[in-house]
Amino acid sequence: MLFFADLIHTFAGVDRNLNFIDHSSKLGWKEDKRAKPLIIDPGLYSTKKSDVYWVTPRRTMPTAFKLFTGSAWMVLSRSFIEYCIWGWDNLPRTLLMYYTNFLSTPEGYFHTVICNAPEYSNTVVNHDLHYISWDKPPKQHPRTLNISDTKRMIASGAAFARKFRHNDLALDKIDIELLGRGNGNFTPGGWCAGEPKCSRVGNPSRIKPGPGANRLGALVSRLVWSSKLTQRQCR
Repeated sequence: MLFFADLIHTFAGVDRNLNFIDHSSKLGWKEDKRAKPLIIDPGLYSTKKSDVYWVTPRRTMPTAFKLFTGSAWMVLSRSFIEYCIWGWDNLPRTLLMYYTNFLSTPEGYFHTVICNAPEYSNTVVNHDLHYISWDKPPKQHPRTLNISDTKRMIASGAAFARKFRHNDLALDKIDIELLGRGNGNFTPGGWCAGEPKCSRVGNPSRIKPGPGANRLGALVSRLVWSSKLTQRQCR
């Protein structure tokens, strides 16, 4: 819901070690439906897509680490991603093997790794920078957004939003009013030059933030301040 320049401008002033990842140790219904079942996923060895196999017995909850869950959408630091790849203390690999027997792995893997790694658990900001309107409890599915949600989306300051129907009017409104993008054209930016506007590429390194940078900046500042003040990470 904003220019790429707004993202660059906002994060240029943010600690690069921070990780924006919505998370909670309260698994709720996911404990019984996702953490305890054992599955075999043919997708790991077959070229054809098919449903997973449910097998017995069910497994108990782990005691070597604490499970966390949350949004599958996140903004992660380079430092943390390198830790997940190199895994110098073996935690990322251990959890990778554990989560091969877990449905919707993106909703738990990174959350569990970062909250069980002491050197990274205090870098977490509990938000995914998305505007999502959930269904009524147990909040399993995001509600499909429409044009009546646009004011709330914009007011949230979030960088992203989901989910939409294909070619929904809300997407047209975002393109035209927020991104200055109409008739299927590309989004203009600081690189635009020439007449008519953007008919040629000027300075590709020029960053020209728009109003979205102020909205996102206010949200990020509030989130970072709150995380430092309340120490809400990994609970």
